[in-house]
Amino acid sequence: MVSDKYCIIMAGGVGSRFWPVSRGERPKQFLDILGTGRSFLQATVDRFSKIVPVENILIVSAKQYEGLIAEQVPEIPKENVLLENRKRNTAPCIAYATYKLLKKNPKATIVVTPADHLILNGDVFLETVETAMEYAAATPALFTLGIKPTRPETQYGYIQANKANPEIVRGHACYQVKTFTEKPDLEMAKVLYSSGEFLWNSGIFVWNIQTIKEELQAHLPDIAEAFSEISRYYYTTEEQKIVDNVYDSIDSISIDYGVMEKTERCRVFEGSFGWSDLGTWESLYVQSPKDAAGNLVNTSTTMLDGVKNSIIVSAEKEKLLVVKNLENFVVISTPDVLLVCPRDEKQLKAITAELAMNNLTDYL
Repeated sequence: MVSDKYCIIMAGGVGSRFWPVSRGERPKQFLDILGTGRSFLQATVDRFSKIVPVENILIVSAKQYEGLIAEQVPEIPKENVLLENRKRNTAPCIAYATYKLLKKNPKATIVVTPADHLILNGDVFLETVETAMEYAAATPALFTLGIKPTRPETQYGYIQANKANPEIVRGHACYQVKTFTEKPDLEMAKVLYSSGEFLWNSGIFVWNIQTIKEELQAHLPDIAEAFSEISRYYYTTEEQKIVDNVYDSIDSISIDYGVMEKTERCRVFEGSFGWSDLGTWESLYVQSPKDAAGNLVNTSTTMLDGVKNSIIVSAEKEKLLVVKNLENFVVISTPDVLLVCPRDEKQLKAITAELAMNNLTDYL
């Protein structure tokens, strides 16, 4: 039986905030950072293939990762791997996949997801997504999943929901969206959290293909037209060359800024299923089990003495890491880099910028 359900996985990021484990040639979506035996990309395909046929899963990523994708998820048909020759953010990525799918199935209902999320309660998550997809199939609206916040968080964007008028769909609350808010500072995060009106922005979207086409045409007409005009080349041997030309000419813009913040059709499903956008070592620390001293240890052989509330990781599991008298530090060992740094997001981010400034880009 042919299914109208599709999944678009966005897997083109460079994951620089997981440096030095995540590198340009093999970024975090292709790594088993959680130690589960599956990379983020593989785990995402595993998750969504429970509700979407694997032949209906598309992956959008950078050209340079074509080989990694084929190696890690060979079950994905080659025609479903969409390759970008330039970084253009999420709106072009989604537009490309949308217009290619339009040629194949104009009745498609789509869930769009990043490749690097942690979902602790998979069954609840998939039931929420299925509910949203069934509703979106016949509803001309753009849906996003909003996560009920558990703390004031500065690493996520927020969605303000109109909680005065909820719509209950199979037991799930769905709200009109009032506003989107970028990542706040801590004081603002406390205000948003305590208000009870704001949800974390998961970056996961659900819609039917005709509605997203209309909204792309309304709010990003240049991008919509660029991918619409080349429809005759989709699923042909000329597709990649023509798509490369489009990417050379279009602007870089996010789907949030380009469409979701402008449309009047935006709604949010509230979810609570143990979600985390694992974008940094700190977010991994928050979500991971720790030892009695509060350390996240992801390596097999260590001697730790007086080490507290730290992150200890080795990409070479057989290497012995000896660490003494450190608190709130990050110690990460790879074959060519040893990082020892305070557990501070700003300092970690500054390091990768300094590498580029000091002609050390070979290590990025």
